[in-house]
Amino acid sequence: MWKVLAENVVVALRSIRSQLMRTVLTMLIIAFGIMSLVGMLTAIDVLEQSIGASFSFMGANTFTVSGNAGKMKVSRRKSRALPYRALSFEEVTAFRERYTFPSVVSLSVELTATAVVKFQNKKTTPNVNVTAVDENFLTTGGYTVQEGRNFTSREVLAGAPVCLAGSEVNKQLATGGRSLVDQEILFRGQHLRVVGILAKSGSGFNASRDRTLLLPLGLFRQQFAGPDADYFLNVKVARAEMMGPATDEARGLMRSIRRLRPGDSENFEIYRSDSFLRTLRELTGVLSAGAFVIAFITLLGAMTGLINIMLVAVNERTREIGVRKAMGATRGHIVLQFLTEAVVMCLLGGLAGILAGTGIGNSIALFTGGQFVAPWRWMLISLVVCTLTGILAGIGPALRAARLHPVEALRYE
Repeated sequence: MWKVLAENVVVALRSIRSQLMRTVLTMLIIAFGIMSLVGMLTAIDVLEQSIGASFSFMGANTFTVSGNAGKMKVSRRKSRALPYRALSFEEVTAFRERYTFPSVVSLSVELTATAVVKFQNKKTTPNVNVTAVDENFLTTGGYTVQEGRNFTSREVLAGAPVCLAGSEVNKQLATGGRSLVDQEILFRGQHLRVVGILAKSGSGFNASRDRTLLLPLGLFRQQFAGPDADYFLNVKVARAEMMGPATDEARGLMRSIRRLRPGDSENFEIYRSDSFLRTLRELTGVLSAGAFVIAFITLLGAMTGLINIMLVAVNERTREIGVRKAMGATRGHIVLQFLTEAVVMCLLGGLAGILAGTGIGNSIALFTGGQFVAPWRWMLISLVVCTLTGILAGIGPALRAARLHPVEALRYE
């Protein structure tokens, strides 16, 4: 059986070479369909991996309360739509004091995302994210200290001139592989003693979390705070199933702090750490369905072209079919031969499409900072689809060839 199949593959390759132009065009159509399928699905996998790595540090049991200053709340209901405004320090402090749900609550405020930090005669690129935080921020934000220590509550309250540096900041400023711990760095004219180095957080979306500098919240209020400072609340509960009641209580408490009446829409936002990923998966499900539709339409056109090629091949090789039957080939052998030719053509086009689609899909990793993804599942599905396409396209011409009478076939000119 395997010997017959191998012989049929050799005959199929010889037949492809004899009608190269027609088969190449058909294989290109198949390759394009598989490329669109594998390319889109690979890109989706790369995007999910990169975004998942970027948000996995928060876990599924964290949410953020934000004022989203500068936005306008739009409501379809007849309730009063209020403008968003920044969360003030008094509001976030009141929330932390009055929030009774079992959790860890931290306060933070972003100072700038384009800072330059200096150490001796070296300085960073102007893309350091500087955030003022309290002593709970590392827990709620998913950070860990690689070397040194966290802020103490006394340092946060007193506004001590200390800081925590991200791994990328430490790499850019430290010399000879040394650490910045217990060294003084300069930020906006303020000398800060580094008390800890944060562990690397990953490479999702260019690892912006590693290019970070954390300051005590008290220092921010003393030296850098402006009238429009927009504070954030990060809340971490013990288990993911507690997120529902935890966010409900947080929403009710923030409405009370902001003195919103029952008919007023909310002028703040609560973001769950898993909501973006859930929305992304819903979107990628739609994109995956679209990729299958595009591939199906393309392969349908390729199948039509392949049927025509196989019918022409049957006509051109009628005498050859007669010789084979005269030498003892059965109908099953003839069917298997032509089906093998159709499947080989589809698989060759499919392999080209898989290679091109994998490369195109992974090109998105260059922009997201993600890693190369080998879409083995989609590769296997594509090969199965190509095999089925070849069988469906070749079965008609193969049966037609098998039904030829050997005497009539030998007399065919």
